[in-house]
Amino acid sequence: MQRRMRWSFLLAAVIGWLGALDGMAQSKPVALGGPRGVVRAAKGFPIEGMMVQLISQKTAIRTTVFTNETGRYEFPKLESGAYTLRTPRPQEYTRYLKEQVPISGTDRLEDIVLTRITDEEFLPPTPDILSQLTDSEWLYNLPGTAMEKKVFSNSCGGSCHSYQMPFRSKFDERSWRLILHRMKHYGGRLVQRQTNMDELTPEEHEYIDILAKWLARVRGPDATYPPIKMFPRPQGPATRVVITEYEIPSVGVHVHDVAGDPDGNIWYTINRSPFIGKLDPKTGKVQEWRTPGTEGKHPGGHWIRSTEDGKIWYSETWSQSLIRFDPKTGEFHKMHSGVQGNMALSPDGSIWRTSRGKINEYNRETGEPLRSFDMKKFRSTYGNFMSWDGNFFGGGVGGAAPSENDGIVWMDIRTGEVREIDTTNGPQDLSRGTFDPAGNIWVGGKHGVLAKYDPKTNVYSEYTPPTPYATMYNAEADKNGIIWAGEVRAGKMGRFDPKTQQWIEYWMAEPFSHNWNTYVDNTTTPVTVWYGDQYGYIVRVQPLE
Repeated sequence: MQRRMRWSFLLAAVIGWLGALDGMAQSKPVALGGPRGVVRAAKGFPIEGMMVQLISQKTAIRTTVFTNETGRYEFPKLESGAYTLRTPRPQEYTRYLKEQVPISGTDRLEDIVLTRITDEEFLPPTPDILSQLTDSEWLYNLPGTAMEKKVFSNSCGGSCHSYQMPFRSKFDERSWRLILHRMKHYGGRLVQRQTNMDELTPEEHEYIDILAKWLARVRGPDATYPPIKMFPRPQGPATRVVITEYEIPSVGVHVHDVAGDPDGNIWYTINRSPFIGKLDPKTGKVQEWRTPGTEGKHPGGHWIRSTEDGKIWYSETWSQSLIRFDPKTGEFHKMHSGVQGNMALSPDGSIWRTSRGKINEYNRETGEPLRSFDMKKFRSTYGNFMSWDGNFFGGGVGGAAPSENDGIVWMDIRTGEVREIDTTNGPQDLSRGTFDPAGNIWVGGKHGVLAKYDPKTNVYSEYTPPTPYATMYNAEADKNGIIWAGEVRAGKMGRFDPKTQQWIEYWMAEPFSHNWNTYVDNTTTPVTVWYGDQYGYIVRVQPLE
């Protein structure tokens, strides 16, 4: 009996040892095959989660990787040439910058040794420290109540600029009220009046009063910055990613949507400017085309998609046009159909979009309405999207004011059944979304939630990312059912696993990440995620697991 027990314990130990080896094998870092090195503090210990970036002197492509728990980092294989090596967001450490670094393969780079700015827990609010703050970190550090900060985030979270602008300014209460009036009542992208003061709800008047008084207190003429506490750097799985940034040739423009074509190119629209563009990720080459103008209408692209034949479909907001572009011939076909903004492209080739209390189907070649289905509760949806099999339509309803309706629209195209689902925790300003492979709807909320609707159980759920004050404009599901959502105010790309309800937040190299639309390339393993930043460049996110 004792011998059998000893053998049982020995067998269990061997199984445990083998399991540990298997776990070690699974967690072994992926060999990328490019330049590599180590980052450590001046006191000798390794630094985990430090961004290390190489910038090509030839193409200006910026490639960023992160150090692991031992301080080691490794880049993918890069084109041979001269690069700038730097730490783009060192936070509590001094910056590292070295020009004209020769790269020719698996180079072993010299150790990067960083000195801590201060031995104190909080950092001095120097211009360099402030420039590294994400919008979420700005709100986290400024004094104020939870309500004041949330009202600011809800009211200004969907705007087209970072918080660096207002929080580096100083005005008295009267001046802040004038600025809030301008921001609230004029178009966010065009300087034109949209609303009148008497059109505001009592809740909106109350919120403007809260904001004006809070801003005058924390950014008034005599205000000073408090000592700064930055969020912890990424650890573990969040460090296993490669971030690549591609500059576009136009200066001072704002990228809105991106989409891939069958050849692996990434197409993008430019908001407020009459151009669309194509990025070839293999070479980094960017080519742009000018959209034909519409007399009396401001130019500017929005939604964009590629069909299997390689043709590009996109929308213009102010001319209310649907446009087809053939890259092979360079020909544009522009339809002034009233179909504009965000659309859903069905596998059968039709276009879907809500407006005036109806879900509408359009002929994409002519813009002609084909079918309409009534909605009873909502006037329209901001997001419009189609299921992977083309049988279901979905939309996100964003209510700008607390008293407005806000929720999700779901429709079975085969039967015509329409469901209109309210949010559960008040208006979340739901925006753009997707269906996952199981048929669930996922929508990004500009008030900081990731919303899900399960049509099988008729259950609506909300999930909040770990970073406070993050907002989400869009949500996209990949082939594995993982949900990707750009965390606009947090400078991160969120990865949410519905099965485990676990988040991984990948840090972007820049502190903003103004992401209006995420494109997931399911042809790679792991998947590759793209977005076009509002500040004028294209970002590729390559998770390593």
